[in-house]
Amino acid sequence: MKAPLRLLGALVLGVALGVALSVAACWPRSEVLHRSAQPPTVAYGDGSSHLLALVRRSSLLGESHEIVVGRDPSLSYGHRVGIEVSGPVRATEWTDSGVRVSFGTGHELFVPAERFVGGR
Repeated sequence: MKAPLRLLGALVLGVALGVALSVAACWPRSEVLHRSAQPPTVAYGDGSSHLLALVRRSSLLGESHEIVVGRDPSLSYGHRVGIEVSGPVRATEWTDSGVRVSFGTGHELFVPAERFVGGR
């Protein structure tokens, strides 16, 4: 009688572990909600092309948003600014002094060029 109970316990534990691993494999997850490339009319001292992205990160603990500005198209590095998002991106304006992101709510965020030029 003890052997079937052990087998049942092992089976339940195995199923629970499999479900937990499946869920963990899906998180954390990142999704690019907005992407803007530096226009050719704007040039920075490092000679690189830069981009800005609004990224949503989902994990088991919830969601967070960040603006990433840099020269890496994969967004694996660059200047990151954590933000609370309450609306979509309305516009992105690149200037010699930096980049400004305007949201549908009327909020704006300015990232100075010295924060993302040179690989930071």
